[in-house]
Amino acid sequence: MTDAALDELGPVDFIVVEFPAGQSNFTGEMADELVRLVDAGLIRVVDILILAKDDDGAVEALELSEAGDLGGLVSIEAELAELLAADDVAHLAAAMEPGSVAGVLVYENLWSAGFAAAARRAGGQLIANGRIPIQAIIASIEADAELETAGQ
Repeated sequence: MTDAALDELGPVDFIVVEFPAGQSNFTGEMADELVRLVDAGLIRVVDILILAKDDDGAVEALELSEAGDLGGLVSIEAELAELLAADDVAHLAAAMEPGSVAGVLVYENLWSAGFAAAARRAGGQLIANGRIPIQAIIASIEADAELETAGQ
């Protein structure tokens, strides 16, 4: 990447989607949705890995090109960088349950690249970001509803 391209880089995030033992189901629907996000200009895929953790805790990491039939992901695969190092893989795999399989997606948020570049040109820097898991939001809404019901 050139310095100019780095100046325009948007925030880069990752997600890990785990499938419990015996339930790995990387359907075409997931690939289609990922391609749709790329085609819409919302994200740029930086790296994709598939992690398999056996019952003894040993982890095998596969790059997308090693995963077999890529379907609609063929167009994305050619542009991938191998960004994640072995230490990153070990850290991500530590959160996985034994016997599970997970997909790791590293992506640039193109939708916010202009804002991020403008903030950097203004002298700002991103010092924190985060994500609230949907399970936590659901739990919070349910807890509020229970409190409301109990208070009536």
